[in-house]
Amino acid sequence: IKSSAASDVYKRQEYIVFLFKADDIMKGYITCLFMFRPLYIEIYYLCGVASSWYIIFFRESEWFIYSELMNLYTPVEVVSSMPLLSQENNLLLMGSCFASEMGQRLVDAKFRCDVNPYGVLYNPFSISAALREIIAGRCYNENDIFLFHELWHSAMHHGSFSSVSAEETLAGINGRLKSAHERLDRLDCLLLTFGSAWVYENKKTGTVVANCHKQPESCFTRRMLSVCEIVSDYTSLLSGLLARIPRLKVLFTVSPIRHVRDGMHANQLSKATLLLAVNQLQATFPEHVFYFPAYELLLDELRDYRFYAEDMVHPSETAIRYVWERFTRSCISADALRIMEESENIRKMLSHKPFYPASEEYKRFLGQIVLKIDQLNGKYPYLDFQKEREICRIRLKA
Repeated sequence: IKSSAASDVYKRQEYIVFLFKADDIMKGYITCLFMFRPLYIEIYYLCGVASSWYIIFFRESEWFIYSELMNLYTPVEVVSSMPLLSQENNLLLMGSCFASEMGQRLVDAKFRCDVNPYGVLYNPFSISAALREIIAGRCYNENDIFLFHELWHSAMHHGSFSSVSAEETLAGINGRLKSAHERLDRLDCLLLTFGSAWVYENKKTGTVVANCHKQPESCFTRRMLSVCEIVSDYTSLLSGLLARIPRLKVLFTVSPIRHVRDGMHANQLSKATLLLAVNQLQATFPEHVFYFPAYELLLDELRDYRFYAEDMVHPSETAIRYVWERFTRSCISADALRIMEESENIRKMLSHKPFYPASEEYKRFLGQIVLKIDQLNGKYPYLDFQKEREICRIRLKA
C-alpha cells in the first residue's frame, strides 16, 4: 500500500499489511512470530474496542526473505486422512477430563454424543473395562459398590456417581450404562483419551480401579502399564468391536494434562507409553484407528505457560479453544461446520437479555429464533433443538 497519513515514517514505500484482532495474550504471541523487525504499530479504538486490533507493516522484500528463513515455532501437522464427523453421526467419548471438555463442545455444536458414561477415566485398562461392560450391557447391583466415608461408591466410576444412598448410586450407574448399551450398534465413531499409564490395583481383588475414592494408599498397588499390555488389551477389544460394527472409526488422543503428582519424569514415561501403544494400534488397524495430536499441539505449538491455567498443569481456556479449532478443521465436515455456525447464532440470540421481557418486540424476537430453528431442523431433521424450543416456549408464555 502507499502510506499517506504516516508519510514521514513510512516514506511512501510499498508494504504488505497484516491486520488482526487479538487479546493482550495473543498479541504477544503473534508479535513473537513476526520478530523480523517489521514496523509494528497499534491501532486503538478501531471498531470501538481499545487495543484489540493490531496492524503489522513490512516491506515486500523483507517478507519473502524472512518467510523463507525464519521459523519461530514448531508447527504440528494433523494428517489429512482423519475421519470427518458430522452431527448425523453417533459418537461415544470416553477418557480423561480433556475428553469431557471436547465432548461438551461437541454437544454444544449439536453432535449426537454420549460423553463419559462412567465419568472421567484416566488409564487405558479402566477405559477398556468400561467399554466391555457397555458391550455386555452389564447391570450393577449392591455387591458391586461399597460404602466409604458415608457415601456409596463404585471402583469403576467417577465420584460424581457416588451418593449417600446405594439405590441412588445404582440408579445413576445403571441409567448411563443402559443408555450407552442401547446406542452401541448405532455408533459411528469412538473417541478415547488416555490420561496416564499409571494404574492402582486393589490388593484384595487384584483388579485395576478407575477411582480410589480417597481410600488409604495401603489398599492399592501402584504400577505403570507396559506398551505390550495396552496393545494386547485393545487389540482384543477393538477386534470384537469392529466385528460387531464394521464401519466404526476409533480416534485416540493423549491428554496434554501432565500428572505432576506422579513426578515429572514418571509423567513423561507414562505419556510416552501411551503414545507408543496408540502408534502400534494404528499400525494394527490402519483403516479404523486414528490419532489426533492434542498432546503435541499444547506442548509444542503452545509451548508457553501463558497457555496454562493458574495451576500450571491444566490448559487455559485459550489453549482449549485453540485445540478445539484445530480439531474442527481436521475432523469436522464442511457441512457440519456450517451447522455449528448457525447453531451458535441461535445460542447467542437466546443468551440476549432484553430490557422488557414481556414486550411485543421481544416476543417477535423469540419468534424469529423459533423460525430459525424450524428452518435448520427442516434441512437437518436429526438436529436436537428441544432445549432451545422449550426456552422459547417458556419465555413466550411469560
